[in-house]
Amino acid sequence: MENEYDIFVIGGGINGCGIARDAVGRGYSVCLAEMNDLASGTSSWSSKLIHGGFRYLEHYEFRLVSESLSEREVLMKSAPHIIWPMRFILPHHKDMRPAWLLRLGLFIYDHIGKRKLLPGTTTVDLKTAEVGKPLKLIFSKGFEYSDCWVNDARMVVLNAVDAAERGAIIKTRTHCISARREGDLWEIATKDKNSGQVSTCKAKLIVNAAGPWVDKVLGEAMGSNNSKNVRLVQGSHIVVPKMHEHDRAYIFQNADERIIFALPYEQDYTLIGTTDQDYDGDPKDVKITPQEVTYLCDAASEYFNNPVKAESIVWSYSGVRPLYDDGATEAQEATRDYVLREDGEADGPKVINIFGGKITTYRKLAESMLDKIEDVLGAKKPEWTANSTLTGGDFAVDGFEKLVKEVCKKYPFVDPSLAWRWVRSYGTCVWKMLEQVEIESDLGKQFGGSLTACEIIYLMQNEWAQTADDVVWRRSKLGIRIKQEEIAELDEWMSNHSNRQTRAAE
Repeated sequence: MENEYDIFVIGGGINGCGIARDAVGRGYSVCLAEMNDLASGTSSWSSKLIHGGFRYLEHYEFRLVSESLSEREVLMKSAPHIIWPMRFILPHHKDMRPAWLLRLGLFIYDHIGKRKLLPGTTTVDLKTAEVGKPLKLIFSKGFEYSDCWVNDARMVVLNAVDAAERGAIIKTRTHCISARREGDLWEIATKDKNSGQVSTCKAKLIVNAAGPWVDKVLGEAMGSNNSKNVRLVQGSHIVVPKMHEHDRAYIFQNADERIIFALPYEQDYTLIGTTDQDYDGDPKDVKITPQEVTYLCDAASEYFNNPVKAESIVWSYSGVRPLYDDGATEAQEATRDYVLREDGEADGPKVINIFGGKITTYRKLAESMLDKIEDVLGAKKPEWTANSTLTGGDFAVDGFEKLVKEVCKKYPFVDPSLAWRWVRSYGTCVWKMLEQVEIESDLGKQFGGSLTACEIIYLMQNEWAQTADDVVWRRSKLGIRIKQEEIAELDEWMSNHSNRQTRAAE
């Protein structure tokens, strides 16, 4: 008999996984299909921030900013292993926005969202403060305010893990090839990209959370002739050796009225981004352009004493943001808010599409989606995610260092920097990962970048990791430290291990 679900979610990015988690926690049966790996699209190519969007105030997006600011502390409490506070330095540039306007904006930023844990804005003397040392002498005054850092891809994966633990079916590398209305149900055909096997199931409702591919799903899988709904905007980042020793981030104004961030990244690097330009093409083919490299280097060099040069770039990445097409003239002016649209005849099964959105508001977007789902399917259980924790996040916001010390005490052969990385990735699930480890050799084969067989097997068994790229670029960011030949060796090892597991199961 074919499987039948209340909700079938297309897309394993932050919105799809967040909705699947919320829905299954309210008592709906849920299946999610992602055509590649979890977080393999837009969700892993962000600026890694949980933030209100200070610059959105200039575009009068007060509802979005207020919702985003309120979410910072909700999310931080839910996942203190992968989300933590970060202070940002905004230098005043005499040729750009006046200091009084920046301070007014930051006053609004401090007060239109709920803020209990994060400190407010202060004024900084850049001539004497440590945070002024990496900057050119022309910058004498600045402001320091709060936002949060997030490991974006891990937040997606942990939402999927939590959804699965509550009963959702999560299928990665599973392409939705068709969805047709049959009476009051959807009949959905999916193809497993590894085996080529086609399967069918039925669902009462479809959530189209395909991100940049949302229009493609409507057109190809559902046979819809809908007009263009999303505006694809390319955002690129570069990573260079760290530009300063302190733990603060910078936000820089540019002559084109845009901003870029310069963020502490993976302990030894600085992440600089992002760009905003319209993109026309398949989102899977997006790559940083030479013009974007020049733009980011020049924008950062306007502020830093030591210029950022293209030859110092150790890694770069580019992604496509599927913004709702509101007709804005410039890509940077397109709304970052989300739109949920229900399609379908009054007496037939519905599809609810997601256009736009940002990683900070994914949980609120999921709640808004559940309001619509309840209208269609009827309510079951009340909303619940605001006071929940993501997998591994069941410890106090200020308890991270304590957990690292506990790992080091129990496993004295583990380097403190590795214990730190493990806790940053897995939180309290570090105990599950290490439950069979008593001595150092129990960690198994050593790969590059502090990866061991113990960790890889955990990721394969609990987080849907199938390839080296899944591990080194999404479950971690260790790809920046690992040689290509080491990644190739890891890929082969994972393939062989997976084949052995399959044969054992048979």
